[in-house]
Amino acid sequence: MTSGHVGRTYGESTPWWPQPPTPREGAPDVIVVVLDDVGFGSLGCYGSEIDTPTMDALAAEGLRYTNFHVTPLCSPTRASLLTGRNHHAVGMSLLSNADSGFPGKRGTITHRAATIAEVLRDTGYNTYAFGKWHVAPMDQTSAIGPYDQWPLGRGFDRYYGFLEGISDQYYPELVQDNHRVEPPRTPEEGYHLTEDLVDRAIACVSDHKSVGPDKPYLLYLAMGAGHAPHQAPQEYLRRYRGRYDEGWDVIRQRRHARQIELGIIPPGTALAPRNDGVRPWAELPEEERAVAARLQESFAAMMEHTDTHLARLLAHLDRIGTRENTLIVLMSDNGASQEGGGLGNTNSIAYENGDEVPHADNHARLDEIGGPRCHGNYPWGWAQAGNTPLKRYKQNTHAGGVRAPLVVSWPGHVPAGEVREQFHHVIDVTPTILDAVGARMPETYRGVAQLPVHGTSMSYTFADAAAPTRRPTQYFEMYGHRAIWHEGWKAVAYHERGTSYDDDRWELYHLDEDFSECHDLAAERPGVLHELIGRWWSEAERYDVFPLDDRNFAERAAMYHSAASPRRRRSFTLYPEMSRIPGGVSPLIYDRSYRIDAEVRLRAGDEGVLISQGDVNGGHVLYVAGDRPHYEYNHQGTRYRLHGHSLLPEGEHVLSVVFTRTGSCQGVAVLEVDGRPASRKEPITTAKYLIGWQGMVLGRDALSPVSWDYPHGFPFTGTIERVRVELDTTPDTVHEIFD
Repeated sequence: MTSGHVGRTYGESTPWWPQPPTPREGAPDVIVVVLDDVGFGSLGCYGSEIDTPTMDALAAEGLRYTNFHVTPLCSPTRASLLTGRNHHAVGMSLLSNADSGFPGKRGTITHRAATIAEVLRDTGYNTYAFGKWHVAPMDQTSAIGPYDQWPLGRGFDRYYGFLEGISDQYYPELVQDNHRVEPPRTPEEGYHLTEDLVDRAIACVSDHKSVGPDKPYLLYLAMGAGHAPHQAPQEYLRRYRGRYDEGWDVIRQRRHARQIELGIIPPGTALAPRNDGVRPWAELPEEERAVAARLQESFAAMMEHTDTHLARLLAHLDRIGTRENTLIVLMSDNGASQEGGGLGNTNSIAYENGDEVPHADNHARLDEIGGPRCHGNYPWGWAQAGNTPLKRYKQNTHAGGVRAPLVVSWPGHVPAGEVREQFHHVIDVTPTILDAVGARMPETYRGVAQLPVHGTSMSYTFADAAAPTRRPTQYFEMYGHRAIWHEGWKAVAYHERGTSYDDDRWELYHLDEDFSECHDLAAERPGVLHELIGRWWSEAERYDVFPLDDRNFAERAAMYHSAASPRRRRSFTLYPEMSRIPGGVSPLIYDRSYRIDAEVRLRAGDEGVLISQGDVNGGHVLYVAGDRPHYEYNHQGTRYRLHGHSLLPEGEHVLSVVFTRTGSCQGVAVLEVDGRPASRKEPITTAKYLIGWQGMVLGRDALSPVSWDYPHGFPFTGTIERVRVELDTTPDTVHEIFD
């Protein structure tokens, strides 16, 4: 005991009870809503024609920031948002799918950087996270963990959402707290991830306020919208039919004019010219326009659908009387995505493997866009429209990648309907929240000395629109693209993958006078440019940016050199009781020889899936139907099917697939029954880096289906003893992954 007294009897003793941490009186509830891949010009309150009345209302009762910046990619922004530190400094240079073996590139948040959830929980808050996480290493997201980088390991009391960077909105791979769960309903029953997340958030707030009405909470709500796949219920898709037939040139001009009218951009701001590769809408063939318009319709429908459900959460706060003391932060993690390519695509895995979906394939799926059978993403022209009036996209350090919408609502503490122009960065959000709740980041957390907070509280801007920015400098880097902002000037270099960094051309913009980065002053002000470039190298050294690395995400994600990584395994024995193995831990069958042996016991009429991996984008599945074995390899929508010719008798069998690589990303597959060939097919083209987003499971194909040749889920009715997966050990068959 640290107080009181323990005597021989109760009468001789003085009791004492330890007091839990207590927030300051009147400390607000805090809700942080993170949108995904939503560009600067994509919300109604930032000039868009997309119907987002709930977000617009938040802006009308709070502040809109027009000079708010993020990193060019999701995991790094989330790492900075949660910690208040620069992303390289905490170990998240790129995505949590890759550990490149360097301090700034671990794909994880160092424990030297406590999160806002860890700090607020120790201050007396309850902490809840819903939705996208994507800051835990993907090879640490299986049932064996480790769990220290999962939400509950980084300060959240409860979690419900998905750990990967992308999720099918109809068939998400869900995690609740520290275990995997199945979606509560099917798409046919009306399921959509956004509605589910908001349902859970509302229930959580109700639980919290029913039991602890005076105790504040932090609610981190990270939506899947508007990251591809852009999926929304049919009623929302129908609302946008035909609304984008005029094309991206007209829409971009309208958004630009509306932004000036709203005061979001200064009068005289130039509309950036079309990015490289973006064709004038009028020059597109009619069928290409039809696909491009439909892809943008699905994005807009997804955003309105998200807005509708966000309205339910805010209405619930009003109903229970807590809205007035709730600080709400609404932001996007980066600019609109270039990952749809020049034509747009209907298969997100194709992009990750460096392939473009042929236009004919996109057009053939026109009526599937936005639904559960399609993972669609809009083309570059619509991405640039999403970033109006800016140039370039997500992944780039030009403004289109890093200038993002930010709305702050806090009744009675921020004025209503005003705009703020001070330069700020995502690392400033956590210091702002800490300032609002009266907490601070500790110098030591759980015995670990902490990195200094790199961000600055934005609270000085709440009451003073004219206050000078308190952030003098901010660097940016992604995939070798580099930039630095300093006292109103910005130097930026676009990097062509595979070229020398010394050949990159640095541009110079005076952002105080050139909001959209249209007037390059590099030739006119070489002294300013030289000073900024030198400052970038200094900041990069300070924050662990080096070594520069321009390899794409899939290349880096395929590399698991750590001896502890399960991805280095070449032999797997799987048992039917196991939970789903996530994609980051599933056997690496990509572009290599492999063998699958399923040991089963069959009765007459038994059928179902034995092993499946992947989703509608790509994957493979071994199953029994019609008393015959079947194997399907789905390569980015091209389906290779093998069917056993003979009936399977009752009893014990080993049903096998033997794939032999015969060249780069191709080979021959043989379906075997008890060691005897039953079917053969060649050539089969295979995935290079990623086969599908969803992981591996035995005995069913329960989420986004690999194949359409059986009923959804198709659970196996026989007995699976075990399934063995053996991978070829030849290094060059997997691009020297295991060198």
